[in-house]
Amino acid sequence: MTTATLPGTLSLGLSRGATELREFFRQKENLIFTISLPALLMLLLGTVYVKEPAAAQMFAASMIGAGIISTSFVGLGMSVVADREDGTLKRLRGTPMPFTSYFLGKIILVFVSSLFEAVLLVTVGVLRFDVELPSSAEKWFTFAWVFVLGVVACSLIGVALSSIAKSTRSAAGVLNLPYIVLQFLSGVFIMQAALPESLRTVGSLFPLKWVCQGFRSVFALNDDYAVMEAAGSWELGKIALVLGAWTIVGLVLVSRTFRWSNTSR
Repeated sequence: MTTATLPGTLSLGLSRGATELREFFRQKENLIFTISLPALLMLLLGTVYVKEPAAAQMFAASMIGAGIISTSFVGLGMSVVADREDGTLKRLRGTPMPFTSYFLGKIILVFVSSLFEAVLLVTVGVLRFDVELPSSAEKWFTFAWVFVLGVVACSLIGVALSSIAKSTRSAAGVLNLPYIVLQFLSGVFIMQAALPESLRTVGSLFPLKWVCQGFRSVFALNDDYAVMEAAGSWELGKIALVLGAWTIVGLVLVSRTFRWSNTSR
């Protein structure tokens, strides 16, 4: 008699990711809202505040960072709360799918949706604000690792914070409030160098500031614009360290706070 071998964690995670993507793309309203909202904000705010090419480059880079984090931090956190509220997590708990595969599927969804969002934001920047794209492989490599670390770190933090919310209704406040506040403290709407030192310190504790700074280093017309940052330089090494540290912190928080339902761990 042959014993059936269960699929591994990776294959289950990839399968779950395919399911998440199918569900996401079937929900047309959610798809349009999630991906287009950051681009719409970029278009509206940029039209009002951006008056010169250098400002357009910096603003577009910051909005790309903020948009990606909106998808990974807010979007994923809300998704986990919805799965908990409608019983999806409870049903999955009774299957052979491990907790790791579930999150692998969610992160696949976030990577794909964030990539779509980044492409849309870059397109709006180029067509509306004449943003110049990076011309070197080194710049695009920086974009890639900042993107990956930012998405992973913020996804994990969003999932951990989602454990506080009891419903999707309360999750909107739990996840959106810190995200909106941090946009003002992290150089998205106001350059950090223009903020009081106390607010700069608070903003520097969280990933959004470092993701946006990393993208600004990619889209800056030249390295002279680094003087506009709080430290007067791009600090790429520090960006990698901070985002890597938040990834580890996020993993620990998720392992300790994740709940399959609102009544149990």
